[in-house]
Amino acid sequence: AVAPARLGPYLRELRALMDRYGYHGAFYGHFGQGCLHCRIDFDMATAEGIRSYRRFMEEAADLVVRYGGSFSGEHGDGQARAELLPRMFSPEVMQAFREFKAIWDPDGKMNPGKMVDPYPLDAHLRLGTQYDPPHPETHFKFPEEHGDFAHAALRCVGVGKCRRIEGGTMCPSFMVTREERDSTRGRGHALFEMLQGDVLKGGWHDEHVMDALHLCLSCKGCKAECPVNVDMATYKAEFLSHYYEGRLRPRVAYALGFVHRWARWASHMPGLANFLTQAPLTGPLAKRLGGLTPHRALPAFAPETFQAWFKARPVVNPEGARVILWPDTFNNHFTPEIARAGVEVLEAAGFRVVVPMQALCCGRPLYDFGFLDQAERQLKQILETLRAEIRAGTPIIGLEPSCVAVFRDELTNLFPHDTDALRLKEQTFMFSEFLDRKAPDFKLPTLAGKALVHGHCHHKAVLDFKAEGRVLDRLGMEHEVLDSGCCGLAGSFGFEPDKYDVSVKAGERVLFPAVRAADPETLVVTDGFSCREQIAHGTERRARHLAEAIHAGLQAEGRLGARPPVSLERPRSRLPGTIGAGLLIAAGLVVYRLAQRRGG
Repeated sequence: AVAPARLGPYLRELRALMDRYGYHGAFYGHFGQGCLHCRIDFDMATAEGIRSYRRFMEEAADLVVRYGGSFSGEHGDGQARAELLPRMFSPEVMQAFREFKAIWDPDGKMNPGKMVDPYPLDAHLRLGTQYDPPHPETHFKFPEEHGDFAHAALRCVGVGKCRRIEGGTMCPSFMVTREERDSTRGRGHALFEMLQGDVLKGGWHDEHVMDALHLCLSCKGCKAECPVNVDMATYKAEFLSHYYEGRLRPRVAYALGFVHRWARWASHMPGLANFLTQAPLTGPLAKRLGGLTPHRALPAFAPETFQAWFKARPVVNPEGARVILWPDTFNNHFTPEIARAGVEVLEAAGFRVVVPMQALCCGRPLYDFGFLDQAERQLKQILETLRAEIRAGTPIIGLEPSCVAVFRDELTNLFPHDTDALRLKEQTFMFSEFLDRKAPDFKLPTLAGKALVHGHCHHKAVLDFKAEGRVLDRLGMEHEVLDSGCCGLAGSFGFEPDKYDVSVKAGERVLFPAVRAADPETLVVTDGFSCREQIAHGTERRARHLAEAIHAGLQAEGRLGARPPVSLERPRSRLPGTIGAGLLIAAGLVVYRLAQRRGG
């Protein structure tokens, strides 16, 4: 920090000093107060790099002092600067520091080696010349980390923004538990120590790392809000894939991770599946067999899938621009009324909507349990099936944020050199994004009243969530976007027994009180399936997808022709149930137990 009037010349000299050493860096801070922060690309892993670091730090300290400033800035000195303090303070002041500390800490046990009698600034480095981590083969290719998981584990620099307890999304579990290990920083450091083999020596099977990752909701909040964009959701999925290699996972992993498979099978017998999973006697048993919490009410299978409904319809707008509406597992099998609304809104805008009839799934729930081999196969199948449409540039429109995020994030992390994967990423849109960017002239209906809007975590972290507000503006709705962070359900997280309490507490931070306090006429809007379920469980109010709201407005204005209305009030069973047909989960449990007895 230097006096603001002298900041300009100081910055020019500091830049010249960095240039002389061949360093590059980013400057940021509070320039109005003359306070500067910088991130500099020091080489901290070779002897020559460390020697250059020391020489630079000594010259940079002298430069600050020459300008009458302080290299303490607004933070402490720590080991990085304490050795340099005699350049800024007189011997008498340094002696006063020693005497003052000795009064309160005569045995020198409180933070030794930092302010007085400090360790050298180039000692006890995090890396140093001994830094030689393993470079394990991984599923994700980490293109932004030079293809190296060890480099990814270095991304966290300990800023600690993930330790905030209000505002934003990162880090929902820390906001509840207030434990360092449940912060993004704590998890990042555990992964770093795992690779170092120092302190944590169990590698991919280290239980301490597993404990640190256990309450990570994979919300991707850190990917967007961390100053250095730590991507803990991806690191967790990669870790779990290795941790469980050659092992059985908990029952809940098979019950929820393969929801696309159970839903597909149940669609052939939805009445029977719902009877087995919703009835007062069999429902709790099915939940127990699936390893799910008894406190959650789970959705019933729809009597008809969205794909079946679409297949029976005539082609609308045959000459219109072709778009694909993605039939994600949740809106296809559980809430097809949302997907039907999405089709009819797009058709009202003049598009020819196409829906793949194959059993495709992006594999979103698989990542939560580290089923990365299976997720890769699912994505390869999608690329092969949609190859012609991808190469033709057909837009793919999604309704479920977590599924759209797979195409925009995980897809190219797994296949960074696949040109069709890169194309699919660029031509995939969230429903609101598509209306905002590709249909700006479509006259949306006018909707009176107010809306309370909750953003799905992946919608905010990976997609353009602000498009949601712009579309609501076009609807003429007065709306409030909640700073509610993660809803707490987070896909499978809130259904796991040992995570249920954290899930509920996350919802109670902001979301539940705001929804409960909202006027009954206020429309609660959120596009995430998990978010709508969490709101229903915690407040007994039904949240709506944006597509449903627009569809209702078009219907009220008579702009959908003679089409039968898509009901916004589909009967919802809130009796205990399970995701997946009960008999199938029970059969899976038998296989699970047999495998356990045979050693996995």
